Amino acid sequence: MQCLHKTTRPLTPVRGVEFFQGTLDSTDEIESARVFDTTLRDGEQSPGTSFSYDDKRQIASVLDDMGTHVIEAGFPVNSDAEFEAVRDIASSTSSTTAGLARVVDQDIEAALDSGVEMVHVFVSTSDVQIEDSMHATREEVVQRAVESVERVKEAGVTCMFSPMDSTRTDEDYLIEVIEAVSEAGTDWINIPDTCGVATPTRFRAMIEKVCDHTDAKIDVHTHDDFGLATANALAGIEAGASQAQVSVNSIGERAGNAAYEEFVMAVESLYQTDIGIDTTRITDVSEIVEEKSEMPTPGNKPVVGDNAFSHESGIHAAGVIENSDTFEPGVMTPEMVGAERKLVMGKHTGTHSVQERLVECGFDPTDDQVRAVTRRVKDYGAEKRRVTVDVLERFAEEAGVERQQEQEEVRA
Repeated sequence: MQCLHKTTRPLTPVRGVEFFQGTLDSTDEIESARVFDTTLRDGEQSPGTSFSYDDKRQIASVLDDMGTHVIEAGFPVNSDAEFEAVRDIASSTSSTTAGLARVVDQDIEAALDSGVEMVHVFVSTSDVQIEDSMHATREEVVQRAVESVERVKEAGVTCMFSPMDSTRTDEDYLIEVIEAVSEAGTDWINIPDTCGVATPTRFRAMIEKVCDHTDAKIDVHTHDDFGLATANALAGIEAGASQAQVSVNSIGERAGNAAYEEFVMAVESLYQTDIGIDTTRITDVSEIVEEKSEMPTPGNKPVVGDNAFSHESGIHAAGVIENSDTFEPGVMTPEMVGAERKLVMGKHTGTHSVQERLVECGFDPTDDQVRAVTRRVKDYGAEKRRVTVDVLERFAEEAGVERQQEQEEVRA
């Protein structure tokens, strides 16, 4: 059963919470951050996922309405349909639209022709990818990178350059590439943790070093192979990067990317930095991407999972009924992300939660009746059966609990 419990007291503004102590006392690590959404590009590269033209337009429209700074709409050279979708998104959104391109003339021309405001060019820089994927040399990679950046800049378009697989690249060579494309005039340098091998401390050190060798703005792209994508993205921003590449529901290659919802809410709530995103649309866009990608969102997914603001444990439910801040972050509420709090009936349910649910369902139980119904709920849930509204009402009727209307009629 998932009866909804709505907060009745006024909400405290996110940056107005003062009574929390501990790690929330330090909130000056990040002064600003930008969001580069790659749901429509890297997210679509999730095995088995394919967005139609209409899917892309719908998702891009919501991301645009939310205030997303950059939307990577796709890989224009990939197909005619992809080109059209990227072109239409670029012409119909206020957000900066980016198109991906390899360091290949055909890719770059397709991206420029699509009308995007940013061309995101990339090339492998790790030896394993240079040798066994590109079948090239380090010198050839630098030459292609510089020529591609120069072509984009000649067209008067913002350029982002990515040395792919940065976190497995020889550090001296990585700096050589970064200095070369910086001299060529790239506006942005993206540092990708392509295979998800970074740790927050190491990634932070890498970004700090990159910042020392370029005047370009820094962007980070992190993968979740070890569950560290969002942590690494935040570490990158703390180290001086201006922007993080994320995807809704963290979909993407293999285990996915840093999650849009996790990154945004961490910056807004934990770092207390307003980055201009309408967070109340997060649940909405998550549900749309879940449907269109055909990738179910796990119940325990942070921020957008069904369990993110759900409570079954008796102690937790009782505390939340009294004050939701007791067993929720406090600086992030369901209302802030467009969700609703849920008190779930099951094996761990306590009397406070059962009483609250019975009253919501129109019953007027005595204390003894609440305890009797609670025992039934616990036994039923222990058998791994779902306690629905119908089941709860049946337990209440069998325990002789009268409805509030009946009580009023008797008194009348």
